[in-house]
Amino acid sequence: MFGFLNGYFSNDLAIDLGTANTLIWVRGGYRTGRTSVVAIRQEGGPNGKKVIQQVGLAAKHMLGRTPGNITAIRPMKDGVIADFTVTEQMLKQLSQVTKPVFSVPAHAS
Repeated sequence: MFGFLNGYFSNDLAIDLGTANTLIWVRGGYRTGRTSVVAIRQEGGPNGKKVIQQVGLAAKHMLGRTPGNITAIRPMKDGVIADFTVTEQMLKQLSQVTKPVFSVPAHAS
């Protein structure tokens, strides 16, 4: 009955979780692509709290170059989510990105 109001009160969002890159698209042409790498800092020893240090390209640069208390990982392995908690945190940080990488006009082909 009120289907015509659907477009006014909803935000369409598409997320492509890839092993190498994560793409986020929002209706209206906003699209961003970030590298699917997360750097995690271990605080207080092996049983301490884990904190997200960096996400995306900055974390990718840390692969293989981190000190003992920081680990750079890819939360997606072979197209499957390997670590749900880290993937969730990665998506939260990526969704806060306000600067689009590129946009496409509505009628471009």
